[in-house]
Parts: sequence; C-alpha cells; structure tokens
Amino acid sequence: MTSGVQESETVATPAGEARITWFRAPVPARAVLAAGHGAGGGIEARDLRALAAALPGRGYTVALVEQPWRVAGKKVAPAPKTLDAGWTALWPALEKPGLPVVAGGRSAGARVACRTARELGAHAVLALSFPLHPPGRPEKSRAEELTGAGVPTLVVQGDRDPFGRPEEFPPGTELREVPHGDHGFAVPKRAGVTEDGTMTVLTDAVAEWLDRLFG
Repeated sequence: MTSGVQESETVATPAGEARITWFRAPVPARAVLAAGHGAGGGIEARDLRALAAALPGRGYTVALVEQPWRVAGKKVAPAPKTLDAGWTALWPALEKPGLPVVAGGRSAGARVACRTARELGAHAVLALSFPLHPPGRPEKSRAEELTGAGVPTLVVQGDRDPFGRPEEFPPGTELREVPHGDHGFAVPKRAGVTEDGTMTVLTDAVAEWLDRLFG
C-alpha cells in the first residue's frame, strides 16, 4: 500500500461498516479528495494509489473510501441505491477536517460521486474511468449521471476504455485523456510508456485541476 498512511477509520452506514484510509497533506491542506473504488476492486487500484501518493505533497489530503460490501469481504457490489446510501452516511466523516470536499471515485465509484454530489454539497467531482456505457452498448448511456452532477466535474479517461472512449463523452465535458489507457489505466507494453509515466500523466492532470479550483 502507498506509504504515508496517517490513519484508517471505520464508519457505520446503513449498509454496514465502511472504511476511510487517510493520506494527509504534510502542509496545510486546501481540500480533501475523497475517492471511492469501483465494482471490481478496492482502493488498491493503481490510479487511487497514485493519487494518494502524489497529492498530499501538493497540498491535498486524500481519503480513500472502501464501501461496506468490500470491507465485509464480499465479491459482488450491491445496487446503486445501496452504494449511494453508504457514501452519504460516511460524508460527515469526510467533512471533519473542515475543508472543502471533492467527491471522487473510479468507475462505479465515480457514478456514486456524480449521483450524490449536489445533495451532499460536494465542491466538485473527480470521475476516473467513468463508465459511460457497458462495453459494446453505447445506447445504454449513463451520460445523465455525469452531466447531472451539478458541480465542476473532471473526467480522466483512458483512450482505450471500452466503457467509454474520450470522444464519446458529451460536448462540454471537462476531460483529460490518458494515452493508451484501458478502464484500469493499464497500458500495453507495445505503447512504449511505463505505468509510472502513465500515472504521472493522471496525477498531474488532477493536481492541475485542483489547483485551478483552490488556487
């Protein structure tokens, strides 16, 4: 796991206990980035680890959130309403530092952040690998979740993501493309770029966006 973990706490929710792992900024923080995981994995995802390693040194506390189903060791995520309820219940813990909170997540976690941002008073939304549609089913669009967030939103998307390539997103979407990245931001060896390099593209894009919001 990423070095520099300050603390981990459990939070009771209607769906069971959730867990927040805090990576606190060593300098006075400007905001908290709360990031949830997807339906197929946890906070060990490469993009979440990279943000937790890179952003505290740039003035942003990162809170990686594990949904109750993941904490309980289950392998299948529950329905969206249950995910939203868990996220909503732990929001007060994310606000405890007294800083603006950016709601974020990857894949299913990004959908949760978008659906609940307005209600919870999130300052902005970070959507990593937003699943715009199921693979091969562009007619099953989830664009309304994204456009309905109601706060400044940044999408960071791999250009090989089968859940939605950058050019498929609605006009006006603020989007940063990760070259050669798939849904998990993995890149093929033939691309000639390293995972570290790819993660630097991602973390720099997020940091620059946050600096514009809180600079």
